[in-house]
Amino acid sequence: MAYLSLYFDVSDKNVFILGTGEVACRRANSFLDKNANVVLAGDSLNSEILDKGARLVKIHTNIDDDENYDKYFLENKNIVLSEVNKADFVIIATGDYALADYTSSISQNKLLNRADNPSSGNVIVPTSFFIGDIEFSIYTSGKSPLMAKTLRKKIQSIVSDEDIMEIELQDFARKLLKSKVSDSKKRRKILYEILDDPKIRDLLKNKELNNAKIEVKSFIDDL
Repeated sequence: MAYLSLYFDVSDKNVFILGTGEVACRRANSFLDKNANVVLAGDSLNSEILDKGARLVKIHTNIDDDENYDKYFLENKNIVLSEVNKADFVIIATGDYALADYTSSISQNKLLNRADNPSSGNVIVPTSFFIGDIEFSIYTSGKSPLMAKTLRKKIQSIVSDEDIMEIELQDFARKLLKSKVSDSKKRRKILYEILDDPKIRDLLKNKELNNAKIEVKSFIDDL
């Protein structure tokens, strides 16, 4: 598969998750936080996920004997088929590999993420985290989830409060400049000047973001 990093608007999209375990709940939380409509299939679901607006459809799980498995597998298939047909996005996160394979086979025209076998889907859900308002995503092509966690810790140790304030300040400056300077190249040059200004940098080091904004406004007003 040739994956390309993208951000996708999932608000009000229908998400079906096969499974209710730890991975399934992590995926559910991510989509619920972005205002998606989330349905999970399993035998039970923790109250936190339900309170956030998820819906549970019950399927038979942990079936020990083959005779009952064949009977309940057909019922599970019918439930899954109904939910997949309504979904925009399908996530498979279950230890029932036969049901996982079936769900994968009927989801080929959907956005599909398969936690147990990512190459069988067409969407990757990477490790993601926020520092301030900035989201970081890490994907190691499935080679090392452990290293994804290690890299996350390294990034968190490097990105400073000053960096986060600088991003907010640059956003503030860009909005002011758009109403005053029409030439995009000139705006970029001014933004670099603001970035390198010693007085502004000292204010950010001292966590004086509001005073830095006042300085930036004065700088732009004098152009």
